[in-house]
Amino acid sequence: MVSITLKNVEARGYYMYAEERQRMILERARAAGRVDVADLAGEFHLTYETVRRDLTALERHGVLRRVHGGAIPIERLGFEPSFGTRDSTMTEEKERIAKAALAEVPADGAILLDAGSTTGRLAEQLPADRELTVVTNSLTIAFTLSARPNVQLMVVGGRLRGRTLATVESWALQALQDTFVEVAFVGTNGVSVERGMTTPDQSEAMTKRAAIRSARRTVLLADHTKVGNDHFARVEGLKEVDTFVTDNGVDSSLVNEIEAAGPAVVVV
Repeated sequence: MVSITLKNVEARGYYMYAEERQRMILERARAAGRVDVADLAGEFHLTYETVRRDLTALERHGVLRRVHGGAIPIERLGFEPSFGTRDSTMTEEKERIAKAALAEVPADGAILLDAGSTTGRLAEQLPADRELTVVTNSLTIAFTLSARPNVQLMVVGGRLRGRTLATVESWALQALQDTFVEVAFVGTNGVSVERGMTTPDQSEAMTKRAAIRSARRTVLLADHTKVGNDHFARVEGLKEVDTFVTDNGVDSSLVNEIEAAGPAVVVV
């Protein structure tokens, strides 16, 4: 999908593809906090049914949640989508973030890959010419790396959360307390200057916190939809992050605020 401007809407003689229109609707929802069917129908000169179909399509992609009369971006709800839903959204941005994060992977030694869809893409791209010990609490990352001959895979045990396919709670915490890695690559549901890294689930927050404390350096991987959003459980403040890799959809003023709070920010 591509971003376009309002001067190109159908009312001015330009045929707008559904994907283009849906991208504009999503951008509007994220900027304003919600969108209304009536407003969108009037602005784009569409029937209410067409707008509702667009909102339904965006909901199926896991980026909006339909509410009465309109829709709200999923990141504003504090709702925790399933791993499959998260893995299928913002895919291009996550690929770019993962590729940029390769620069933070050491030549050898031990790293930690936190459970998450973006860290999962980093796992897929780990170079085959480096001998690495990889610690992870992610079932999907463990499967990804299980056949890699250059990787010594260490899977953290614990209770498996079906929604995220991550191991959490006491077994995971104990294992991480006895672990030391060069770099922890961590994901998050929300990141802001005020609250730092946040996630909807307390057990996930505790496990992420233990992962950060097990590492010499921490690299946060999160696309721009996570920036400026706060969730129920706090992980750590931004001063605990060394590098934050995100995509170019993030507002430049927020980048400056995040950098002032501690981490170097890499925008790709």
